[in-house]
Amino acid sequence: GRHSMLPRHMQRLGRDWITHWNGSQVLALNSPVSSCMRWAGHYPPWASFPLPISADFSANWRIPPFFGPWRQFQNSTWHLDNYTQSCYFHLPNPSMKSEGEEPLTKKRRLSGQDDTSTPEQQTNLSNQKEVSCLSVAQNEEKHGSKKGTIKRHWEYFCQQSKTMKVAKNKGSDQSSTGSEATFDFTVMSYNILSQNLLEDNSHLYKHCRQRLLFWTYRFPNILREIKELDADVLCLQEVQEDHYRTEIKSSLESLGYHCEYKMRTGRKPDGCAICFKTSKFSLISSNPVEFFRHDIPLLDRDNVGLVLLLQPRFHCKANTAICIANTHLLYNPRRGDIKLTQLAMLLAEIASVASQKDGSFCPIIICGDFNSVPGSPLYRFIKEGKLNYEGLAIGKVSGQEQFPRGQRILSIPIWPKKLGISQNCVYEIKQQQKEENAGEKLEAAKPDNTKEIVTASEKLSSKLRHHFKLSSVYSHYFPETGVPEVTTCHSRSAVTVDYIFYSAANDGTADQPGAEHSFCGGLKLLGRLALVTEKDLWTVNGLPNESNSSDHLPLLAEFRLIER
Repeated sequence: GRHSMLPRHMQRLGRDWITHWNGSQVLALNSPVSSCMRWAGHYPPWASFPLPISADFSANWRIPPFFGPWRQFQNSTWHLDNYTQSCYFHLPNPSMKSEGEEPLTKKRRLSGQDDTSTPEQQTNLSNQKEVSCLSVAQNEEKHGSKKGTIKRHWEYFCQQSKTMKVAKNKGSDQSSTGSEATFDFTVMSYNILSQNLLEDNSHLYKHCRQRLLFWTYRFPNILREIKELDADVLCLQEVQEDHYRTEIKSSLESLGYHCEYKMRTGRKPDGCAICFKTSKFSLISSNPVEFFRHDIPLLDRDNVGLVLLLQPRFHCKANTAICIANTHLLYNPRRGDIKLTQLAMLLAEIASVASQKDGSFCPIIICGDFNSVPGSPLYRFIKEGKLNYEGLAIGKVSGQEQFPRGQRILSIPIWPKKLGISQNCVYEIKQQQKEENAGEKLEAAKPDNTKEIVTASEKLSSKLRHHFKLSSVYSHYFPETGVPEVTTCHSRSAVTVDYIFYSAANDGTADQPGAEHSFCGGLKLLGRLALVTEKDLWTVNGLPNESNSSDHLPLLAEFRLIER
């Protein structure tokens, strides 16, 4: 027949379509094809399969004779290219996820792309889209046409900090101040949203325009944020390994950073990175922490941490060090037992790395995505240094769910002894050494005291402790209104799960955040980049958006090193 060029399933569809039409509609000659061939954005009951169009479909295509009585159509040569600009064929699309979503064919046509692409062009369509998004991102960055920017201001806790920041912007060098030199530095914590995780959880980003979710659009934005905030130390989470290897590391090195990276141990190819300005620090040691243990069923998750010991430059004391830790704890709200164990493993490594010869600890900063909300048992444990978890439901540890589904009570102890970490969150070997040294002194004065100590420790087995006096950089609520601060926002929630904890120094400043947990020596908080509310974020369509290309906001704080 005259329509032999059409694939067989197209011929069959034509017959079925005429049968379905039932002669109830009239096809007018002067009507655009779109008015009579517009199909709904879902599969009709009589067409249960997608309809690919062959590459030569538009060449000398004639309307098939099954239109019967209208001879005018048979005597006319219809070129598909001639009318695709003014009409739409709403063919079923297997990639559509809901009735309300437009087919990709329409999206391509509305964005100015030809719908009659060759198979080779269709194969490279994703790459072309990413290149297009990259050019859009670069163009917007060049011309400053970003819309809906979140306004965040710097909060100062010290007037001297403001003066120092102005001097820094003018290019002053801390090393030039002589014997009165102080060491000030900034730390950023930022979950940059792994592209793989974004695509695996696309339901969280239905509110976003599609072009904003491509990595080629997102990475220039993320890099721009890092450049603008210009932190001396970066603690990044969800850093995808292939992107780190090909783009992220080299881009950050060109900005003067040295990068350390630890990838997750499982199938998901992302991890944690700590990057520091070589002009401000030198590396003493890099210590990755793997939370997966094949011989312990509880620890079957692939989260990781990274602990660095850094030597500040331009400082008077040669033995001064700062410990920087970064982690991304398990998300699952119903597995508080795993979260607490992962946290204990990280704290044990920090205790090992930050320990000094006199038994004290050097200043400590812990950054990361803890997947726990302010006020939760896990959060209180970090800040208060103790937690009695007896009778605590497993789903209430992180406070992520208002009505927790994990009702099983935490076991005592939470983790097995073979993990090698005590209830004080230190490695057992070092704990035993300390106990032996203390035992020798006690034995001389009171021989029976050792048994009493052991008995007491057994009774306190449901109590976790750590020896760091930590404070949070952020207050988590706006003091004027009591409205919560937000560090992450997507289609399902907007909460705080990202933190910067630090060992606060006691310098007599009672109103400084963290002064209640102070000790001699440590870090003084000079300022921080203010957070925003959920309402603020939805004024720019949540996260990610045109200017902020992660579903998390970067946290940024400035510290001053206080010596003992």
